Amino acid sequence: MDKSKQNKAIKFIGGLIILLFVFFAGQYIGQKSSLSTPSTASIPVPEDINVTSDQFEPFWKVWRILSEKYVAATTTDSQERIWGAIQGLTASQGDPYTVFFPPEESAMFKSDISGNFEGVGMEIGQKDGILTVVAPLKNSPAELAGVKAGDKIIKIDGQTVTDLQVDKAVKLIRGPKGTPVKITFIRDGLNQQIERTIVRGVIDIPTIQTEIKEGKPTSGSATSTEGALGLRKDGIFVIRLFSFTSQASYLFQNALREFIQSGSHKLIIDLRGNPGGYLDAAWDMSSWFLPVGKVIVTEDFGGKNTNKIYRSKGYNIFGKDLDLIILVDAGSASASEIFAGALQEHGIAKLVGTKTFGKGSVQELIPITADTSLKVTIASWLTPNGHNLSQEGLTPDVEVKVTAKDIDSKTDAAMDKAVEILRKED
Repeated sequence: MDKSKQNKAIKFIGGLIILLFVFFAGQYIGQKSSLSTPSTASIPVPEDINVTSDQFEPFWKVWRILSEKYVAATTTDSQERIWGAIQGLTASQGDPYTVFFPPEESAMFKSDISGNFEGVGMEIGQKDGILTVVAPLKNSPAELAGVKAGDKIIKIDGQTVTDLQVDKAVKLIRGPKGTPVKITFIRDGLNQQIERTIVRGVIDIPTIQTEIKEGKPTSGSATSTEGALGLRKDGIFVIRLFSFTSQASYLFQNALREFIQSGSHKLIIDLRGNPGGYLDAAWDMSSWFLPVGKVIVTEDFGGKNTNKIYRSKGYNIFGKDLDLIILVDAGSASASEIFAGALQEHGIAKLVGTKTFGKGSVQELIPITADTSLKVTIASWLTPNGHNLSQEGLTPDVEVKVTAKDIDSKTDAAMDKAVEILRKED
């Protein structure tokens, strides 16, 4: 059998950021091969493991005490203890994105990556040890309830979750459409907790929207030439990208065609609240702006494997006349950071907004038994200049913080700033 087919794994772009409407496919970026039942043959102890029986003695001592003294020991299943021990072993690595899934959770996860679209419609990750909203999806129950990127989750249905792993929190929040879940948040800049009861629903995932904004204001009866779409040549074309789905590359190509037909050379790509998705989409979309061979992102295996470099495919249809701004915020993560980081560091685009989430690790889903699996971090994403996305995210060239006043007045300060900058380019 081909060796690549023996190493069964599903690779995820950027860690345990989880869509709570149960759509893990947004993080799925391809298989090394299909998942299958692993061999039941005895697996020898790895030669590099130096563990003595004395080191295991406390484990068995605790096992015996639980059996002898724990009040519910008669109902304790030995296999459940083993699954719990493996989960503890996994957690000892200190990586919130490396998780062991016992049978029930494993089946749930596999269902998720195949696409089950019910839930609250937000993604969460762990930031500085705290459960944090990466982004609510456009028009999702979470967004409609007022959830914001960067909100920190402290309670779910009254249960304190400050020390809870992400996958455990997901299990509490997810559920069938029409059912409510009460979540308590804290938000930077506010002195009080925010409590929201969110009714789960079927999630319609938007991918892309386009908009035309006026360039320099006209005065008197002055006119200017127009492109095929009626946009003034000094106008500004806006592409809002909500996620890097499997269809995003095709839809983005169509949006770029509209932009070219407009006759404008000023473009804003809005990645705020975009939690990422398929690596292939970010790779392909970056290639529209970069010459062939330019580095887009590097998959760094930390010396355990040969690093993989993803280079531009060289579509590169725009020349030096392009004025490009990418809007980012704390909800821009994963594939969004790969795309924005590549164009920023190659000098193609300026970033405007706030610092991105900082999510750049790679996971593989590996079957352990017929009904269990391990999701393990195997690599990190590095920008063209070698910046580790997981450590700090991306810092915008022009920082525009959102104030309470902006929210109350429904002012889009970052968009206004981007428009202002582009108007001054001529």
